[in-house]
Amino acid sequence: MKIGIVGAGFVGSAAAYAMVMRGVGTEIVLVDRNHDLAVAQAEDILHATPFAYPMPVNAGDYGDLAGSCVVVLSAGANQRPGETRLELLERNAAVFGEIIPRVLSSAPDAVLLIATNPVDVMTQVSLEIARRTTPDFPAGRVVGSGTILDTARFRALLGRHLGISPKSVHAHVLGEHGDSEVLHWSGADAGAMPVSDFAEQVGRPVTDAVRAAIDEGVRGAAGRIIKGKGATWYGIGGGLARIVQAISDDERAVVTCSIVNPSVAGVENVALSLPRVLGATGVLETLQPTLSPQETADLARSAGILKEAVTKLGIG
Repeated sequence: MKIGIVGAGFVGSAAAYAMVMRGVGTEIVLVDRNHDLAVAQAEDILHATPFAYPMPVNAGDYGDLAGSCVVVLSAGANQRPGETRLELLERNAAVFGEIIPRVLSSAPDAVLLIATNPVDVMTQVSLEIARRTTPDFPAGRVVGSGTILDTARFRALLGRHLGISPKSVHAHVLGEHGDSEVLHWSGADAGAMPVSDFAEQVGRPVTDAVRAAIDEGVRGAAGRIIKGKGATWYGIGGGLARIVQAISDDERAVVTCSIVNPSVAGVENVALSLPRVLGATGVLETLQPTLSPQETADLARSAGILKEAVTKLGIG
């Protein structure tokens, strides 16, 4: 399966590299308005294929996306000094207004995987743009990376506390990829039992202090990384590769990602993350996890914040 990536900067190139390391897809095409950057990234990543999974990695134009099963959209403007979040959103919406029609002209059946922040709002913007030319464009074919990285951080920190592999931890982060995200503590489990029970058995109880430290570790991760090196790209690159793998292999894996939901916690027509079943055509099913009363309230608050943002943009 061919994978397209529009935007060959830090995130797009990290995603391509992670795909090569994981053996995701059979060909990768990088597209960027700075063609020289796309060429350089493609060549550099190609040189890693002898150490991982050999596959073609090329720079191209939109026409070269033809036949792609997934196109990752990681392009976008950076925030200017003094610029508001809404102003940045408006500029990125304009960028996507040019990109998405060109992508769909070449790859009309591709799943669009949105990586540009704020990812939930940009996912909703992307569906709106796709439906300008194809009114019945399925919401499940516009997938935002959402909280896949936050979920990975949650599992990694829980696994470290419990002294086990994070792959043996099942826990999700729901809602916004941002400050209002909801750590689903009541549904977290390890070793087929609630995390709290597992923790007691191994002598590493999840106290209020531990929960607070993990919560801060998840929510504050991006800020710490950005402070140290300016941006995050390896973690989200790995998350994007995981989503693409689930789609390209028709895996039907359960992943936390963002699509536009008809209704969540009483808020209508809003994009945010819930556990989803991912397959060849994008999101096949959305799961409704059992939440505590506080988690339900927190998810409603998160949905409301996102709804307000898209309403200010004049959509939703």
